[in-house]
Amino acid sequence: MKTMIEYHILQNFAPSNINRDDTGSPKEAIFGGHVRGRISSQSMKRAYRTYVAEQRLLDESALGVRTLLAVQAISTLLVGKGRDNARAGEIVEFALASAKLGFKDGKSQYLLFLGKSELEGIATAIDDFWTELDVVAPKGEKSDDAETAESATKKTAKAKKNDAKAAVPSDLAKRISAALDGGKAVDIALFGRMIADSHDISRDAACQVAHAISTNRIEREFDFFTAVDDLQPKDNAGAGMLGTVEFNSSCYYRYGVIDVRQLIQNLGGDGELAFLGIAAFLRAIVDAKPTGKQNTFAAHQPPEYVCFGIRNGGVPVSFTNAFEKPVRPTNDVSLINRSAAALHAQHQKLDTAYKIGGSYTTLNLTGNDAVVIGTQVSSLDQLIDSTISQARTTIGVK
Repeated sequence: MKTMIEYHILQNFAPSNINRDDTGSPKEAIFGGHVRGRISSQSMKRAYRTYVAEQRLLDESALGVRTLLAVQAISTLLVGKGRDNARAGEIVEFALASAKLGFKDGKSQYLLFLGKSELEGIATAIDDFWTELDVVAPKGEKSDDAETAESATKKTAKAKKNDAKAAVPSDLAKRISAALDGGKAVDIALFGRMIADSHDISRDAACQVAHAISTNRIEREFDFFTAVDDLQPKDNAGAGMLGTVEFNSSCYYRYGVIDVRQLIQNLGGDGELAFLGIAAFLRAIVDAKPTGKQNTFAAHQPPEYVCFGIRNGGVPVSFTNAFEKPVRPTNDVSLINRSAAALHAQHQKLDTAYKIGGSYTTLNLTGNDAVVIGTQVSSLDQLIDSTISQARTTIGVK
């Protein structure tokens, strides 16, 4: 049976462009036949991970890194253990190929999401087998035979992995595979990872994050700007630069769900670490935001409506359809208030029809107590503490 923590957040941003597409425009989506502002789930998850690390809400050993440069990271650890800097990269790349991780010129073929303790575990294993690896790992000297050099360059990644698998001591290969266990990195356990070449070290995500969409219909706007050249002659009235920046103003509905039991499983059964991680990321979910164009717009508006729900059994339930018809403010009622009222009504409708149940706690800054789902609290600290306490009781972890 799943035990889920769901979050439902309303956040009204002033003019901004915090998440851009490839042309620099604010991301958008069509929903209910109307154009909406959109913030991608990927950008939000990145913001959550960055916030937790920068605010030191968890020890760095409980966090992962997403990188193409795992070889360099492990090589740096080996150099710190006194190994030869010139040889470290070659040996690391060769050893990792035995774990079905392909590298070219010191970079992985795709971004790897690795726990810091995984990197340290691999470095320690390679250090223990350094002498044997120094003998079998190819050296980087260039061949005088141009044809031989070209042939070596064209050698397929699969062939290199097979070579490594045959030459790397079996005990080392086992230790490298054992080290790639997620490293009790909370962000890997939450958001998962997919390693195409090695399903054994992939992780099913314990957290799903929806793309945030605006409750209101939006129209893209343009800021025409000019920049003055401070050193131009005073009789020159022209601008040194001019251009446009696109933006919009949106009230976003943000939804996500954490499968608490899956998270504990991903962390090797460590319930205490799981709840420390949940508390850290719940705070990040509320406080963090993508950073696009923030130097231009400084859109630092906290959410005015945050609802955390705990449900035992059943399936996740998003209230996005509350906004299928765009919300419009009136002269007397603000956009955030009307959005909160629509959210509350959608919850009541779904609970009546489907008996979704659950225990909800809400931080409501709209000034309208009628829109509160479940129990109302007055601070984020209370909201997180209450949610963690209820989740612990539900799971049976003290």
